[in-house]
Amino acid sequence: MVSDPFSDILSLTQARSLVTGGFTAGARWSVRFHPSGRAKFFGMVRGSCWLSMEGREPAHLGEGDVFLTSAERPYALSSGPNVLPMDSKVAFAGQDGVMKALGEGDECLVIGGHVELDPARGNILRDVLPPLIHVRAEMPEAAATRWLLGQLVAERENDPPGAAFASAQLAQLMLVQVLRVHLATGGPLDTGLLRAINDPRIAPALRLMHAEPGRAWQLPELAKATAMSRTTFAEYFKTIAGMPPLAYLAQWRMRLAERSLREENTPISRIAQSLGYGTESAFSHAFKRITGMAPGQYRRASLGGQPGSE
Repeated sequence: MVSDPFSDILSLTQARSLVTGGFTAGARWSVRFHPSGRAKFFGMVRGSCWLSMEGREPAHLGEGDVFLTSAERPYALSSGPNVLPMDSKVAFAGQDGVMKALGEGDECLVIGGHVELDPARGNILRDVLPPLIHVRAEMPEAAATRWLLGQLVAERENDPPGAAFASAQLAQLMLVQVLRVHLATGGPLDTGLLRAINDPRIAPALRLMHAEPGRAWQLPELAKATAMSRTTFAEYFKTIAGMPPLAYLAQWRMRLAERSLREENTPISRIAQSLGYGTESAFSHAFKRITGMAPGQYRRASLGGQPGSE
């Protein structure tokens, strides 16, 4: 299988989606959620409601809709406007993993969860997510999310053997599919990572760099892979990704180096060699220039020690 930069980024950030509970609701109801520092997602299994978020027009959520929010701003789900919201911390206190009843009746059924990202590298993805991704059930691209939502509910209600494991995998697939729909239908993307991995013209060059990050890639061969001239490729890549191609490669190498320094006991000299640096000194210089710390300092700090000086 060819290298897939999107999968690489999800793996590097250790993106993990978890279903944590849900609620039923009817008549007049409203619940207000506060920023938590991590993305949350909700699926409208039955009924409909309104999503109100500061700085945005209210959005109607229909049956089968799924949304993902990473906004650091409050938002509310409700039966309609002018309903005094209950604070989510009160509504769901002690209810982790349990269905909560709001209002009167059960016309609505909502399941929810959150996305966990690696504390050290999660910002690679977190910083480029839009405040809100709304996947409407009637969208052609939403067929997979509708199926996943139905399967998540079936696992929860029927509790067959392996339900917890299956639910975790389904939730993970839900995250991937929501992001795919956003890439396919979200309109013009901001310059940066998501736009880069979704751009078909530079995709061949990205796949090459991700497949062999330690290779001494040169601009002409990357440009050739995209069927562009060197100048056109360099200018276009910077417009899409926000940085030149070889700067992107250097950044990606350092993200891989950070993972090795945090999670492995591999000698720094071997990490340097695997990422295409002829000497440990050259690697250390590049690492410090991009991260602000020498490799040894970073490794000690990641293990809970004092950074010291090098």
